[in-house]
Amino acid sequence: MRRRAALLALVLAAPLAACATAEAGPPTLLWYINPDSGGQARIARQCTEASDGAYRLQTVLLPRDAPSQREQLVRRLAARDTSIDLMSIDPPFIPEFANADFLAPVPDDVAAAVTQDVAEGAVAGASFDDELVTVPFWANTQLLWYRRSVAEAAGLDMTQPVTWDQVIEAAAEQDVTVAVQGVRAESLTVWVNALVESAGGHILENPEEQDPQEVVASLDSDAGRVAAQIVADLAASGVGGAQLNNANEDINASMFEGSSAGFMVNWPFVWPRGQAAVESGSLDASVVDDYGWAMYPQAVAGEQARPPYGGINLGVGAFSEHVDLAYEAARCVVDPQHQAEYFVSDGNPPSSLVAFDDPAVQEAFPMADVIRESLQNAAPRPQTPFYNEVSSSLQRTWHPPRSVSPDGSPQRADRLVTDVLQGRALL
Repeated sequence: MRRRAALLALVLAAPLAACATAEAGPPTLLWYINPDSGGQARIARQCTEASDGAYRLQTVLLPRDAPSQREQLVRRLAARDTSIDLMSIDPPFIPEFANADFLAPVPDDVAAAVTQDVAEGAVAGASFDDELVTVPFWANTQLLWYRRSVAEAAGLDMTQPVTWDQVIEAAAEQDVTVAVQGVRAESLTVWVNALVESAGGHILENPEEQDPQEVVASLDSDAGRVAAQIVADLAASGVGGAQLNNANEDINASMFEGSSAGFMVNWPFVWPRGQAAVESGSLDASVVDDYGWAMYPQAVAGEQARPPYGGINLGVGAFSEHVDLAYEAARCVVDPQHQAEYFVSDGNPPSSLVAFDDPAVQEAFPMADVIRESLQNAAPRPQTPFYNEVSSSLQRTWHPPRSVSPDGSPQRADRLVTDVLQGRALL
């Protein structure tokens, strides 16, 4: 009898010992990341080491495209998944996550620390309803890229701001292209939003409204018509190229490497891409030597351009069992030194303004100061919980670019956005 009792005690103790072993050591924080070149995994290792045993930060890879990343995170958060401690979020989805209470509130001391010396565009993109809801990590913006030889031949002084009208006119005169993102995809929304914001307007009048019935679309405005006129002029002039309707960022970068290249609006990845092509022997060095860069074109002469804003911000899962540690890890991830190293290794610009001063950044990206200035003026896309519906409606009514007109496209977009949000139309 005693032997059976002893055996039973041993059997019962075994699971308890296993649990004790599993719980030994620091907690593991899971950081769901977008695919990159390995930079986020490196930062996770650095922060694990810097925590002095407080936590282990482990990355979990999300799908490659942003909509699929959103879908996976939303499904898990809707199920109150406690495994999501930290996540890399595309800025347009932040209002949706915040509105659904999927994000743990940012403590005041964390908010103060992670917004110090951070680009204004990045802080705005990390906020919702006038409150910081995520931590700015890396920020992105588009520049106006140009061929120096073309600008010189056209008589453009690229040390001064230039307008879309000047760029289109110069390209037509020199028989070269202006590469823009005309494909029916998110990149088209990025372009249109930048045009509207640069003209002093907004796609939505009240983007933070949480009742879809009360959201007011505001493209049917002077700013919306200015934006539509620019799209129409570019398409009618033919400088957008034969592939305008399908042109995305990668197609544009390829165009800019060709013999007919003149101007392009695009993200900074085109610089390391061009250098890599030269190193591989697929592109002559003289092509990249001819690259120039400047601030995004003005929609209205004399008015500050509002370039596109993109990048990744860090959200802490509302259902995490280690919220305090997750915010501690987030502060480590966005350390300016980590951001500078990440820019150099992966080509993703910092949200930290001081990170641009790093000598390695200045050497790798000679246009770093222009990127920093652009981020200070960049405008986020509409920060609405209904972003998918708004963006899809805009893409449907502003594509193809040749169909865009100032008298029709803004009104059609407003009508479709309103009908979709009020349940009268489907996308």
